[in-house]
Amino acid sequence: MYFPISGVEVSPFVPVIIAFLVAAITTSAGVSGAFLLLPFQMSVLGFTSPAVSPTNLVYNIVAIPGGLYRFIKDQRMAWPLFWVIILGTLPGVFLGAWIRVEYLPEPQAFKFFVGLVLLYLGGRILYEVTGGAVKSKKQNQALNKKFQARIKQLKKEGQSKMAAGLPAEAVVVTKTFSVDKIEYTFWGETFFINTKAIFALALVVGVIGGIYGIGGGAIIAPFLVSVFGLPVYTVAAAALAGTFVASVVGLAAFSMLSVSPDWMLGLLFGIGGLAGTYCGAYFQKYLPERIIRTILGFLVTFLAIKYIGQFFF
Repeated sequence: MYFPISGVEVSPFVPVIIAFLVAAITTSAGVSGAFLLLPFQMSVLGFTSPAVSPTNLVYNIVAIPGGLYRFIKDQRMAWPLFWVIILGTLPGVFLGAWIRVEYLPEPQAFKFFVGLVLLYLGGRILYEVTGGAVKSKKQNQALNKKFQARIKQLKKEGQSKMAAGLPAEAVVVTKTFSVDKIEYTFWGETFFINTKAIFALALVVGVIGGIYGIGGGAIIAPFLVSVFGLPVYTVAAAALAGTFVASVVGLAAFSMLSVSPDWMLGLLFGIGGLAGTYCGAYFQKYLPERIIRTILGFLVTFLAIKYIGQFFF
């Protein structure tokens, strides 16, 4: 099949399958996987024009609702976190687009800085999940112990390993939501967050997303997990939501600049991603947090190396 805007000629099944695999792996960590699809489009498909960026955003817009629906259905959406991330991301994207046009026509240095920050976060997450080096909050340690205990219990009862996931009562329940504090419970543990700090983080991530045309989930998720100490189970949905909003605004910005995406190619990626994000969100509850953190750590480290490498080459 030939895609005239991108100039790509490939079987329509290829983008669907690739996007499904990428989304299924990354969604459990709150990352859409768009940053992995971009190099695939450029290096494998040969899609190197500026239109590749908005095409990537089309993937996000079509794919992410599948994962969000599953997270919401399973009651793993931290709604206060969701709203603060959205409110911070939206103005950040507009500000980032303005900075990109006015002050950073060639923002290699800033991309290098972002790469160093991500490299630190990715390395920190991977360090935390290595044997004997777990430094997560007591609440997260308690969740891991409960997960492992549940596996042992179900194995004794003769139930399948697949059933050894989060129980039905492992849902996010909001306790406090104010301009100063967010408090929610998950599986018997209580988590506190500074609302203003989360808003500031979302604003900064939105600015970066506006400058580079990325959703931002790969940036905000590791901060929430490693710096703020929140469980991946409760931040993945909110991180995806922030990516979705940034992608919608980013696509609108590209349209205003008369850079049109390859809609058909983006939709095919999106269709595969829609199924992949749903599956990734579904299977998240069957994975111990350490495995999800490891996935997130490797993904963020890969992105960091990619950014740093682009500074030199």
